[in-house]
Amino acid sequence: MPQGIFSAYKQPFALTYLGVSLMVVYLPISFVKDWICSVIRKHCENYHTDAIVDTSCYLGSLLKVVMKDEGSETGMQHCLSRKDNDNSLHAEEEGRPLLMNYSKDSGVLKHQTELTSWEVVKYSFCISPIWFASEYLSNAALARTSVASTTVLSSTSGLFTLFFGALFGEDSLDIARVVSVFVTMAGVAMTTLGKTWAADESELSSSSSGQHSIIGDIFGLLSAVSYGIFTVLLKKLAGAEGEKVDVQKFFGYIGLFSLVTLWWLVWPLTAIGIEPKFSIPDSEKVDEVVIANGFVGSVLSDYLWALSVVWTTPLVATLGMSLTIPLAMIADMVIHGRHYSAIYFLGSAQVFAGFVIANLSDRCSSKTGLLHNGLI
Repeated sequence: MPQGIFSAYKQPFALTYLGVSLMVVYLPISFVKDWICSVIRKHCENYHTDAIVDTSCYLGSLLKVVMKDEGSETGMQHCLSRKDNDNSLHAEEEGRPLLMNYSKDSGVLKHQTELTSWEVVKYSFCISPIWFASEYLSNAALARTSVASTTVLSSTSGLFTLFFGALFGEDSLDIARVVSVFVTMAGVAMTTLGKTWAADESELSSSSSGQHSIIGDIFGLLSAVSYGIFTVLLKKLAGAEGEKVDVQKFFGYIGLFSLVTLWWLVWPLTAIGIEPKFSIPDSEKVDEVVIANGFVGSVLSDYLWALSVVWTTPLVATLGMSLTIPLAMIADMVIHGRHYSAIYFLGSAQVFAGFVIANLSDRCSSKTGLLHNGLI
């Protein structure tokens, strides 16, 4: 979609600023979600507390009735009845503290693992320029070079993700992971060399056709580097299973800080000639496409991608982005009846194979870690 937008509205900074800033919509969503969860949690705690107290009262009353029916002929029976009543009252009094202690312990454990609100704000403020740079460099590359060149350079983000993951201790370097990265990169390169044509076209068209620019290639490579850095940092901040941070709130703050603090970058970028002079779209149709790209291409897709990073590993999530190539090929064949050359098919198969290898390597590493810790 961005490549088509640039033919009518060649403003990489405007597209980036709009797309990243729109993620601020996640802030009210996350706050409402937290409020609803707190209300439900409080209701459940009150319900369980009342259930414990009611059960204790019921058992105490039942024991009193039983002891009364049997009579109190001996002092022993009287003592037993009195003791049971005391125990029931004691249980009634301790029912609420026990539940409150359990809730407090759970809150302490959660507090120890989850980042505080101030830490989320601080980290999102520090990391937002990296994400903005990654998005802008990618759009700037698309505006200056062909889709094929940008696609190949973007696929190198897997290599940078693996490198930075090993550097920051979020991943490990092994043969399987390295092979998966290079298999995916080779597959992406093959798809750019492949041919695709519609059923009513007599001439083959290469997917690598289009303009080419060295500056665009540099921007594409820098985007892959910043993407790899951001991916690893996001995983490090979120924790092994995303228990440390709410991704919605984190991306909402990134959108807020980008909206408030990064708008001025358009002036120096325009002054040095990297960015064209700012202008607004000249038609309502372009406006609609730009806004739709902001919500779908940034707000929705970036959030889903972030969840994949948190729930899997940075490398698996990065290589998973390349699956758009074989999936798009299948959709074009089924919906539009397009044809693809053998080299395109082979490249798409390699992209899928690289993703599978990375997943198998990650699963084997997880099982090895569990065996080493004696958990299975």
